[in-house]
Parts: sequence; C-alpha cells; structure tokens
Amino acid sequence: MDTQKIAIIGLGRIGAAFLRNMLARSGRGVELVGVAETGDTPGRQEAVTAGLHIATLDEILAMGSGVDILFDLTGIAAVRREIREKLMAQANHHTVVASETIARLIWSMTTDDDLPVIAGRNTGY
Repeated sequence: MDTQKIAIIGLGRIGAAFLRNMLARSGRGVELVGVAETGDTPGRQEAVTAGLHIATLDEILAMGSGVDILFDLTGIAAVRREIREKLMAQANHHTVVASETIARLIWSMTTDDDLPVIAGRNTGY
C-alpha cells in the first residue's frame, strides 16, 4: 500500500480532532507532512506537542506533489478559494483538496467517536 502524504489546513475543533485521528494512523499508509493554523488553538498546541512544524498555507502549497491530499478544515470560503487559485497557478494537478465533508466520511470509517459539529458551518466546495 502506498503511503498517502496529507496536510491539514485549520486546527480548530474539527481540525484538531482530525489531526489526532491521523496521528493515530501514522505509519499505516498515512504520513502527515504538514499542518497550518494561524490562531492559537488547542489543535495548534497538539501539533506542536506531537513534534509537527506549523507551516503557512503557502509553505504547504509549495510542497507541490509532496502533498497527495490537502484537508481544508477551516470552514472559510476565502481560504477554499485561495487554495484552489494557488494550486491552479502552480499547475498542481496532483494534490487533491478534501473538504470537511470528506474528512467526516473518513472519520466515520476510522473511529466510533463523533467528530465535532459546528452549527451553520459551510463544509462543501
């Protein structure tokens, strides 16, 4: 099985929970190659405690094909748009952008715990 190199953008409540799930699967076909969070969130602190470098969105996008799947868990439409525009400008046809909807699907298949729900949050693309 090939290792999927993933990055997570946004380490709020959803991103932090997803980060813990992905860290638990490290070495089992999943390699976390980058995380980005601009705020001082508990998820950011968990990433630092886990020894992960907190990158900027641009640093993660600069990894190009070094990121197979980019999870955008910010819930911010402007960030979604920025990611798409920058990937297109780089002609990056490799990296797949996964929304919170996809993260929830993966979550449901990998744990019995509930992923946090944030009322009124737009999770699609």
